[in-house]
Amino acid sequence: MPWDGMLSLTRREMIGGAGLLAFGASTSAGRTETSMSELPFAATTPVSVSRVGLKARDAENLAAYYRAVVGLQELSRADGAITLGAANRPLLVLEPDASAKPDDPRSAGLFHTAFLLPSRADLGRWINHAIANKIGIDGASDHLVSEALYLTDPEGNGIEIYVDRRPQDWKWNGDKVAMATERMNIPAVVASVPAGDAGWQGAPENSVVGHVHLRVGRPEDAEAWWRQEFGFDTVAKYGSQAVFLSSGGYHHHIGANTWQSAGAGRRDPARSGLAWVEMRSDNVKAEQTREDPWGTVIRTVPGKA
Repeated sequence: MPWDGMLSLTRREMIGGAGLLAFGASTSAGRTETSMSELPFAATTPVSVSRVGLKARDAENLAAYYRAVVGLQELSRADGAITLGAANRPLLVLEPDASAKPDDPRSAGLFHTAFLLPSRADLGRWINHAIANKIGIDGASDHLVSEALYLTDPEGNGIEIYVDRRPQDWKWNGDKVAMATERMNIPAVVASVPAGDAGWQGAPENSVVGHVHLRVGRPEDAEAWWRQEFGFDTVAKYGSQAVFLSSGGYHHHIGANTWQSAGAGRRDPARSGLAWVEMRSDNVKAEQTREDPWGTVIRTVPGKA
């Protein structure tokens, strides 16, 4: 179904409800943030996420969604693939395959791509944009280390749009970071937008893919693979259902869960959804490609973010 600017209310909670509109429709006084932003900590670690590739049944429709909703810009086209990003930084590649079967949420694959904005005011601007355009969301959470909103694109790919709290404010218990799922204080986030601000102008410079959350068959297998292949540290676990791993003390570059996909085997390459994840690493001198235990292609490229 072509994306028409509205998402199904049967699947999502509308952020533009009367209660939210009452406090969210306009910017308000808050702590001043300059228009210049720094690269988020997530992208400065020895290994970080660079880009995500999606196999799209309707790449044009999906590109329109990511431009209008997430605020990505079209950067290039090559061999039918559409590259989207923020400023000149590529973040998402849509690879068209009209014959692909729809993604199966019970299989291994993408839980969500998490787009990290540089500042809390940027997230507040996005919330105002969502309210003004009646964009549907799946939820909004305070994770202690971050504040995040969740969406689903027209082909069923999960999206997170979030901002990190300052790393020095994260709480660690040894080598494990404290994370939770609590109600986001949306009025406070919106109030961080300075009075008279120009509002949401699309994903700002220094927006990055902060992390990727994967559907897997067994989190312990994902944990072992990412630790062995990338030297990641395990920074949090949720029982036997989810694991979170990172490089350089970030709260997580990779999440892996079985909330929908327990026992899943290898991905069906004929389905839409996650095509590949590209990591950037200080530790390699040439591009590498490998597959995780579920057949998801993980690329690695050298260099700084």
